[in-house]
Amino acid sequence: MKKTGVLLLISAPSGGGKTTVCSSILAVNPRLRRVITCTTRKPRSGEVNGVDYHFLEMADFERGLAAGEFLESALVYGNRYGTLRSSVVDVLRAGFDVLLNIDVQGAASIRAAAAADAELGAALVTVFLTPGTMQELEGRLRGRGSEAEEVVARRLAAAPGEVAESQYFHYLVVSGTREEDLRRVQSIYEAEQVRLHRVHLDFGGLG
Repeated sequence: MKKTGVLLLISAPSGGGKTTVCSSILAVNPRLRRVITCTTRKPRSGEVNGVDYHFLEMADFERGLAAGEFLESALVYGNRYGTLRSSVVDVLRAGFDVLLNIDVQGAASIRAAAAADAELGAALVTVFLTPGTMQELEGRLRGRGSEAEEVVARRLAAAPGEVAESQYFHYLVVSGTREEDLRRVQSIYEAEQVRLHRVHLDFGGLG
């Protein structure tokens, strides 16, 4: 039996819990791999090129953009960030599944790319994770205690628009505890692995 890989994309409003659930699901699924994204910012203390990010010069990044090598990219405070198509496809073709932890803007770009690319389209599974209320989201953001008030206010102002994007995802998960979020996303991942179009049987032409 052969399987077509899963490209599991998880998005959320800031404070929605996607980083936590991504770390949790990676820890319990050896078949699932995180794609290393690219950035033009300088490495922070302890960061390693090719492990945390692919650190690129701006000119190299922009050449890749012009050549259509990125599935998605964003300019954030003067630095570019992006996901190379080759990074995703190489992992899928090696027989593994791919996990992307990405914002709603990047998710929209990847959905568009998958709509025009049969290989990515067959693999893509999108999950939107969010607390059930704005009050809960605000509590999580303020509970971090690591961001200035103006940053929290900006993230809260963006949240309704981000949550509205959930209608374009395959699955909506209302965030609860860490354990509940992992269980729900894990169930989606396991179900998607055995979707009929991903499983190829060798029974004399069947599959």
